[in-house]
Amino acid sequence: MKITDDWITADSTQRVLHMLTSAGQQAFLVGGCVRNALLGQAVADIDIATDALPATVMSLARAAGMRPVPTGVDHGTVTVLADHVAHEVTTFRRDVETFGRHATVAFSPHIEEDAARRDFTMNALYARADGRVIDPLGSGLADLAARRLRFVGKPKDRIREDYLRILRFFRFTALYGDPANGPDAEGLAACAAHADCINTLSRERVGAEMRKLLTAPDPGPALASMEACGVLAHTLAGATARAIAPLVHLEDGHKPDFIRRLAALGGTDQAEALRLSNAEARALEALQSAIGSYEDAGTLGYRLGEAGAQDALLVRAALLEMPLPEGWPEAARRGASARFPISAADLMPDLQGPALGQRLRDLEARWIASGFTLSRDELLR
Repeated sequence: MKITDDWITADSTQRVLHMLTSAGQQAFLVGGCVRNALLGQAVADIDIATDALPATVMSLARAAGMRPVPTGVDHGTVTVLADHVAHEVTTFRRDVETFGRHATVAFSPHIEEDAARRDFTMNALYARADGRVIDPLGSGLADLAARRLRFVGKPKDRIREDYLRILRFFRFTALYGDPANGPDAEGLAACAAHADCINTLSRERVGAEMRKLLTAPDPGPALASMEACGVLAHTLAGATARAIAPLVHLEDGHKPDFIRRLAALGGTDQAEALRLSNAEARALEALQSAIGSYEDAGTLGYRLGEAGAQDALLVRAALLEMPLPEGWPEAARRGASARFPISAADLMPDLQGPALGQRLRDLEARWIASGFTLSRDELLR
């Protein structure tokens, strides 16, 4: 099997690989870039695995006129910038001791040892500079072809090395697994057995994983599995995946949105549990308030804007298991473009202070109730 994508044949990538191989070192593309290329999906990051030690990588990069940055040199990673393109070059590693998010690693000259310490078999695929794919474990290509996400080795061992892999199991299942077959049973059982270990992770890392999971094209089956095995309860207390599948169905044509889907997922103290930014927390609060109101599409459009109104209507319909109102996109758009024709100056000096504010609110309510049709003169009369 061979990869022929533009990113692997690009001069920048080839220069970094040649820099290593011409010095007698091994160099392979690895992980997500290989996996995504084989699946025909976009490649965002270029990772390279090598037997060269970090100091050697930095020396070779400088000699080749490239810029090395020791981004994670203690763990063997050097970012090599070639033609302004970042390449994460990491020395082959093997685990010496692991405990949760922390691990003691040793550098290794063997690709097999490097593959054995990776999380999932489909992420333990490598490619040479000419695009030829290497599967050191002998199972990665078959699992990828079957869209079968499996841990490398024993799932419980991989999870104990890094508890974040519990959440990554569900995220990768949503992105690369076959929904018809469901999650790998052995992996799911191991995640369930260690569900309470999620409480040891930083909420920032939990939030980052949930953000990626919720913006997958269809996270419904993965979230349902998370809930069934107890992982979701430890991730976001009080959350339920019940409305996610209906929401994904209703979203047809709408880009996946983290806040919209989080509102459908529910849960207690979501902002703190997932470390939302202030802007995200405000957006979530506004959306939840709109969902619980009885305001129609036009009113929601006026108050939240077109996108906010559509999000509220989508989540409300999913939660209540009801159809969307007829003509809702147009109504939301019409409300978003409406402009209240009365200003405070129109009511002054006859009204001042609290009385002025109350009168403006009353007139605005009448105008909204009219479907935004009452004119300034009609309202003032």
